Amino acid sequence: MNFMKTTIRRIGNSQGVLIPKPFLTQLGLENEIEMDVEGDAIVLRKPRAIVRAAWAEASKAVAASGEDALVLGELGNANDGALEW
Repeated sequence: MNFMKTTIRRIGNSQGVLIPKPFLTQLGLENEIEMDVEGDAIVLRKPRAIVRAAWAEASKAVAASGEDALVLGELGNANDGALEW
């Protein structure tokens, strides 16, 4: 591990630390990070992939291929009038 001591600096009404470019490059970080507190440490991580990020495009591709037939078929509710709610 590369340990480095740095100072906490005032940035406007907040405080922060500068992260050396070699650290950012090593992790492939560019504009965003995820930050968390674990025990007595502040942990910075690469952002995780957004869940369902590409689902809309994938759904369009499935529909365009014609492979989007209903698996269960139509689920009608014609007999729902007899149900008591």
